Amino acid sequence: MIRLPLAALLALMSCVPVAGAAPALPPPSVIVETVGYSEISDPMEAMGTLRANETVQITANVSDTVSSIHFEDGEQIEKGQLLVEMTDSEEHALLEEASSTADESKRQYERLKKLVAEGTAAESLLDERRREAQTAEARLNAVQSRLEDRIITAPFSGVVGLRNISPGALVDPGDVIAVLVDDSRMKLDFTIPSLYLTSVDRTTTIEATTPVYPGRIFTGQVSSVDNTINPVTRSITVRAILPNDDHALKPGLLMMLKLQRGKRDALVIAEESIVPQGDQTYVMVVNTSVSPPTAQRREVQLGARQPGKVEVMSGLVEGETIITHGAMKARPGAPVTIRAINDGARPFAELIRPEQRDASE
Repeated sequence: MIRLPLAALLALMSCVPVAGAAPALPPPSVIVETVGYSEISDPMEAMGTLRANETVQITANVSDTVSSIHFEDGEQIEKGQLLVEMTDSEEHALLEEASSTADESKRQYERLKKLVAEGTAAESLLDERRREAQTAEARLNAVQSRLEDRIITAPFSGVVGLRNISPGALVDPGDVIAVLVDDSRMKLDFTIPSLYLTSVDRTTTIEATTPVYPGRIFTGQVSSVDNTINPVTRSITVRAILPNDDHALKPGLLMMLKLQRGKRDALVIAEESIVPQGDQTYVMVVNTSVSPPTAQRREVQLGARQPGKVEVMSGLVEGETIITHGAMKARPGAPVTIRAINDGARPFAELIRPEQRDASE
C-alpha cells in the first residue's frame, strides 16, 4: 500500500470534482439610480385659522328707520353698490331749501361784483355778499352730508352675509345690519417657534388642508411675519395668503398646513436604497467602470427626509450609481447585474416586469 503525505492527499482531492456539487450562482439582478441634486426643503406642520381678505360690519351712521334694502343674503356685492336706504324726506326738503339759498346768494354776489367793478357799489357790501354766499354753500354741503349718511353703500366688493334688519326697522349707530367679506383670497394666520424665524420669508410656500374638503390641498404663500414674539410661548405669528377663486374657504375655518422652509439644492436618493445596520446607514454603490459591475458598501450621513426621498449629507458624490432595489442580495466586492436604471421616467412596476417574467420561466 502506497502512503501519501497528508498535504499531497489534500491537494489531490481539491482537483477532483465532487459529484452533485451546485453550479456557481449568477450575479444578483438589481435596479440602480444615478445620484444627483434636487430641490429639497424642511417641512414644518402647524395649525391656523382663516380670515377674509377684508371684513366690515355694515352699520348706520344715524338713528332713523330703514326705508328699503337692496341686497339679499349671500349676494355678491360690487364696490359702491347701494345696500340700504333710510328715511330721508326731511333731508330732501332741507336740501332743496339749502340749494335754492345757495344759488340766490351766488347770483347776488355776482351781480354786486359787476357793480363794484363799475364803481356804483361799495367794496364792503361786496364782502358781505361773499360771506353770505360762502355760508349758504357750507349749509348746502352739510345737508348733502346728512343725506349721504342715510344711504349705505358697499365699501368694497365681496359677499354679504345674513341681514339682521327689515324695512321699517329703527336702527341706531352701531347696530349691525349685515357683514360684508371679501373672500376672493383668504388670510391664514398661524404660529411657529421663534427658533425658525429666519427660515420663513415672503418666498416660503405652504400647503393647507381641512377635513371639510378631504383630499384637497390649498397652496399659498407667506405674505408677512409679525413684528413681535410672544414672550410666554416664544412663538411668532405668520400670515399666508390662499387664493379662493371658487369661494370654497370661509372665515374662521381651521386649517392644517405644511410649511416648506429652508429650500436648497441637495444630493437626494431613493429611500429604498438605504441599508441600516445598528446606528449606521449604508448604501450599495455600483462600480460601473469594470465588467461585470461590482457592488461596494458605503457609509452615508443622512439629512432631511421627504416621502420616498432622503437627503445625503456626506458619503456620496453626484454622478455615482447606487442600488435602489436588490441591495440586500448584493455582496461587497461581488458582481451584480443591472436590470434597469430608475430615472423616474417609468413606473417601478414596469421596471421589474422583465424580472418577473424571467422568474416565471
